[in-house]
Amino acid sequence: MSQPPPPSSHDAIIAPDLLLEAYAGGMFPMAMENGEMGWFSPDPRGIIPIQEFHIPHGLKKVLRKNPFAVRINTAFSDIMRGCADRESTWISDMIHRSYYKLHELGFAHSVEIWQNEHLVGGLYGVSMGGVFFGESMFSRVPNASKVALTHLVQRLEERGYILLDTQWVTEHLTQFGAHEIPRQTYLLRLRKALKLKCHFA
Repeated sequence: MSQPPPPSSHDAIIAPDLLLEAYAGGMFPMAMENGEMGWFSPDPRGIIPIQEFHIPHGLKKVLRKNPFAVRINTAFSDIMRGCADRESTWISDMIHRSYYKLHELGFAHSVEIWQNEHLVGGLYGVSMGGVFFGESMFSRVPNASKVALTHLVQRLEERGYILLDTQWVTEHLTQFGAHEIPRQTYLLRLRKALKLKCHFA
């Protein structure tokens, strides 16, 4: 079972209402190296078009072999730990506690990749209306995060979501069709998506 994030002397978190309000306005937090909390609204903004999601040829072969078990929301905290397990991370203990609270409230979700009952990769993000805000992903074995992303997009399409936010675009994400759009265009799409009533879990 997924363990909750580590406590601190004050158990400080970003208030859920503040986090959700920020996302609805196109902003998101990241912990900075100096310990401060930074708030970002990139221009341009990265997205993956759900209807035009591209599965690379090599990944199609992996999916046909079906080497993984995919689970939803059974190890959210462990997924966050996996995403934070790198030399430099913006996922501080406070970020961890804050998103765990959103998870408890039904807004933050994890897509988990398991192999032989071991958690080997996955991703997490925030769901509001018809938009999913992707936060981070990780792999401990080849293709695990790619499979998680593929299952995420399939789930979003099946449940009527119309916007998948990636914040920025990386070379890794471009292979799936990720691209940048102007912030004002993103905000227009965001407002439209937030009017929908989609259910992730």
